[in-house]
Amino acid sequence: MKVEQIYTGCLAQGAYYIESAGEAVVIDPLREVEPYLKKAEKDDAKIKFVLETHFHADFVSGHVDLAKKTGATIVYGPNANPDFEAHIAADGEILKVGKLSIKVLHTPGHTMESTCYLLQDETGKDIALFSGDTLFIGDVGRPDLAQKAAHLTQEQLAETLFDSLRTKIMPLSDDIVVYPAHGAGSACGKNMSKETSDSLGHQKLVNYALRADMSKADFVKEVTDGLLPPPAYFPLNVAMNKQGYDSIDVVMERGARPLSPRAFEAAANETDAFARYPCAPNLC
Repeated sequence: MKVEQIYTGCLAQGAYYIESAGEAVVIDPLREVEPYLKKAEKDDAKIKFVLETHFHADFVSGHVDLAKKTGATIVYGPNANPDFEAHIAADGEILKVGKLSIKVLHTPGHTMESTCYLLQDETGKDIALFSGDTLFIGDVGRPDLAQKAAHLTQEQLAETLFDSLRTKIMPLSDDIVVYPAHGAGSACGKNMSKETSDSLGHQKLVNYALRADMSKADFVKEVTDGLLPPPAYFPLNVAMNKQGYDSIDVVMERGARPLSPRAFEAAANETDAFARYPCAPNLC
């Protein structure tokens, strides 16, 4: 069994590669999928699933490209409704990968499709929880981003998140490792640790949102207090992750095509770039 965290510091984002007996899974991949392909090739493994914890707002996932290049099945949890082919897993469903099992845990609250994936070894022992934006190290996912899509207030989403944490995550064994989708620096939470993994037992002791004596009202108040406005590009990323996008290969090829000065000016005029980003007089 191999479990590898692939952490990208500039995005404070963690993707995950799991391999067992010639089969592999990638969780929350970045748009550039070549690193995952190389890992699978090195292990002589076939990528069977691309697991998405939710529709990401802060980056464009590589799920669509990776599925096309490998034949892997994209998996979301309940309530997801992507515009491309994907398997919408049921809460509690078991996915088999080599000798391992991955249990789907629907944990709405950050978004309504938010899902964690519980890794179990060949004996059925719980090993690790890939918690997406539901549970961070030191924090939980902000409950204000999906208000419009869910037709709920941030307080109602926070109440849902409270229930998810208390019924799905906190009852799990203290010794499992929590692997979140983000760390400190991400705009998806407000109090994330610089650490990128931890035991669930330790998080129950130090994470303010997992206090055993915390009421639902206290939780709602604390997780909604002090939230800064989300970046303006978040809804655009969600749309791309839900609807699909041009292959990164096509984007790179298109972006590397040279333009003559006349063609550059025409493209700038067509996109209104000069009006949006006027240059300094001495540079025009």
